[in-house]
Amino acid sequence: FTVEVERSLRVLDGGVVVFDGVAGVEPQSETVWRQAEKYSVPRICFINKLDRLGASFERSFQSILERLTPHAIRMQIPDGEEDQLKGVINLLEMTYYIFEGVHGEKVTEAPIPSEELKKRAEILRAELVEKIVEQDEEAMGMYLEGKEVPVEQLKKILRKATIANKLVPVFTGSALKNKGVQFMLDGVNDYLPAPIDCPD
Repeated sequence: FTVEVERSLRVLDGGVVVFDGVAGVEPQSETVWRQAEKYSVPRICFINKLDRLGASFERSFQSILERLTPHAIRMQIPDGEEDQLKGVINLLEMTYYIFEGVHGEKVTEAPIPSEELKKRAEILRAELVEKIVEQDEEAMGMYLEGKEVPVEQLKKILRKATIANKLVPVFTGSALKNKGVQFMLDGVNDYLPAPIDCPD
């Protein structure tokens, strides 16, 4: 299996690394991650199964930081875990989404439901923006002057940094219930390389 993975990684433009929200980083994840590093494959992460008993986004995210890369950055945080998973907050845009319907097919934007959640999101957004602007002198200058760096500019910088393997965006949700998968797919579009971004 390892040899097959290695052969695949040699030709991949980019990859989505999926983690179990209960187990976090597992031994096999570490092996594949090291192989992806060897071939400089740009990656985004998806912490899945947040609706399972014992799931924890924060614990899984910390396991990525400690065992795989210090360059992982939260793109979202969940509202609730296990059977209480209601929605996700997009930290860059500070928007809150809930998933309704049998398979979460109805995605609705709504106000952030609590002041406590909003405060946590603001703290984590500041941390996210800081990590992104560190990758670009012009944005860093704006940031240090106290100016708001436009979201579109932040996305462009993050795309460049992801392709260069300097940052790894982390998304979250539940694939089975179709919660958060939509934004992970947007992340593939926004941050992973197109064929023209890759060398021959």
